[in-house]
Amino acid sequence: MEPKEDFKRVEDMALTPVTEIDIRELAEIFDELDVYMSVYLPTASREDEAANRAFVDARRRAIEVALPQDLKESFGETMAMVDDHLFWRPVPGERGRIVFASAPHRLLHVYRIGIDPGRTMVLDTSPFLLPLAKLRDDYMDYGVLLLDSKEARLFCVRSDVPLEMNHLSTDLMNKHKKGGWSQMRFNRLRKGAIKSFLSEVVEDVQESCSRHKTRGIVVAGPGDAKNQLVEMLPAEMGKKVLGIVDLSIDTPEKNIVEVGDEIALADERARSIERAEELRAEIRKGGPAVRGVEATRDALSTGRVNVLVLLKNASVPGWICERCQLLEARKKPQETCPTCGGPTSPVDVVEELYELAERTGAEVEFVEEDACLASSEGVGALLRY
Repeated sequence: MEPKEDFKRVEDMALTPVTEIDIRELAEIFDELDVYMSVYLPTASREDEAANRAFVDARRRAIEVALPQDLKESFGETMAMVDDHLFWRPVPGERGRIVFASAPHRLLHVYRIGIDPGRTMVLDTSPFLLPLAKLRDDYMDYGVLLLDSKEARLFCVRSDVPLEMNHLSTDLMNKHKKGGWSQMRFNRLRKGAIKSFLSEVVEDVQESCSRHKTRGIVVAGPGDAKNQLVEMLPAEMGKKVLGIVDLSIDTPEKNIVEVGDEIALADERARSIERAEELRAEIRKGGPAVRGVEATRDALSTGRVNVLVLLKNASVPGWICERCQLLEARKKPQETCPTCGGPTSPVDVVEELYELAERTGAEVEFVEEDACLASSEGVGALLRY
């Protein structure tokens, strides 16, 4: 399917969180011919620029040699379209760049990101999305609330970049001067002021997390205020607490991200393990689940998959018909599709299953390791019915 007119051009000069890239829209577009270029490059240092140029030149030559004559011109036009964009000077905080382009379809998307995507350059019938999908799985948006009894700083960490959303403070001593009060009365008033302040923080956290759709929140700070706040959170919001950790209220943003990433990644791995365990349990009792490439492909094709579960390093060779999207694993491409007579291409079947999941609205979970998945080529699915 050709991209929609209003989706064809994006050139971001600022950092883009990977969660903001419209991966579902990208998964919808494809052609019968190899006309979509996908490039992932690290951009954190000057050494990266030299290595990127050498990598792109080598991949350009390799692709040109492998292309049939009738596609060489469009490939040259696409390369001319992306050349400058690949080597723009990085903006502050940029550590990687992703480019999707096709001259025949006038598509150009350039994303500067705050994480290193590794080096990949692919010419295919559709954008190559698996590296982006894995980045999104590792770097979901989360919040960090750093607070004590009189100050709170709320950050949204997106693709390793912290954005301070709000900074609240209250001067408890000036609000409640001791004067001639008894120590007991002063302490009681101070506790009331702290509770009032924490209630304001709770409201702010709820509003911000809802607006920015964060997966969860890390609550950090010195002393007991962080524990008091967690106890005050509504039940649904309390479920979103990824961890509670001791940190100074003056902790630099870089250290906040390091601590938050460690907790968020541990939570993501725990979620992945739970999904894998759920898949194994459903398979054991004959529930709504399948394993293996063919069974998963068929379930995706009929829209029955709720969660596609993939080993992170899974790769299965096969071919696809670029016209009717017939997908076959572990077979060499036929010259033409036996179903519709359309052109065929060799593919990584796992990439195609991922794109099909995006197009059908299925959730995707990547798992680091799992014996059950490994025995079924790294592919399984929890079904809707």
